[in-house]
Amino acid sequence: MSDAALWAALADPHRRAVVALLRTGPRTVGEIAQACGLSQPSASKHLKVLREAGLVRVRQEAQRRVHTLDPAPLAALDAWLAPYRKLWGESLDALGRRLDTRPDTTEPIPKD
Repeated sequence: MSDAALWAALADPHRRAVVALLRTGPRTVGEIAQACGLSQPSASKHLKVLREAGLVRVRQEAQRRVHTLDPAPLAALDAWLAPYRKLWGESLDALGRRLDTRPDTTEPIPKD
């Protein structure tokens, strides 16, 4: 799995919806299609992209193919985002300190 494949897979809103659905538990392609408002062929195409990106695993259960979320690529994505999350947190802390130094007032804060 490449980083580019992971980003490309998650760029599509339908695939993000499938990932969100699979976070709640394993599903068949029919269940995924119905829950996400997709045709079965469309759901299958999205699942193929997600499998190729390493985000989804599939197993055979009798006549059914059951899809599950593989969290490992998401953990790698989370690790990549960690330094940015720290930056956001520092910015929000600075905003909080700035707001704390303003006098209490019911007047709206003027816009620059």
